[in-house]
Amino acid sequence: MSSSFLSDLIIRAAKVSERGMLEALQRRASLANEEHRATLLAHPDAILLPIEHLTKGCTLVAERGGEMLGFCVVLSRQDGEAELDGLFVEPRAWRSSIGTRLIAEASRVAASTGSAWLWVVCGEITTGFYERCGFEKVGEIETRFETAVSMRKRISRQQDDSPSPSLMES
Repeated sequence: MSSSFLSDLIIRAAKVSERGMLEALQRRASLANEEHRATLLAHPDAILLPIEHLTKGCTLVAERGGEMLGFCVVLSRQDGEAELDGLFVEPRAWRSSIGTRLIAEASRVAASTGSAWLWVVCGEITTGFYERCGFEKVGEIETRFETAVSMRKRISRQQDDSPSPSLMES
C-alpha cells in the first residue's frame, strides 16, 4: 500500500445523516467474512448502528477523497474503561492499514477520557489482527450467536496529545 494512500486517509466523527451508508458498509464487511455469513443472512436485524452512537459522537469514520472506507464505534464501559464496539472496513480495502489506523484513533480517544484499557469482543478469525494491534486475549464471552473472544489493549495517556472530537461524551 502506498504511503500516499494512508496519508490521504482522514479519520473523523460520523454524522447522523451517514447512518444508512455506515450500516451498508457494515453489511458488506460482515457478509464478506465467511465465518458469519449464514448467521447474518438469517438474522439481518443483527446489522444495526444505533442512532445514539452517532448522536453521542461515538463513531469514527475513515475516509479518503470523500469515500468512506471504514468505521469503528468506541463506547464507555460501566467500569470506566472503553470498548471497541465495532470495527468495519470495506472488503476491497482490507489489508490496507485502515483498521489499524481506526484502532490507533480509537485508542487515542479512549485515553483522552481516562481509560487505561481498550476492550473488544471478536470472533476467533479476527484475533490475529487484534493481537497485531496490541490486544491480548483475556477470556471468552457468550454473544447473541456464539462464544467470542474478549481482548484488551493497554492504552497510554501519552496518546492524548491533541483535542479529540466529542466522542464518548454523554
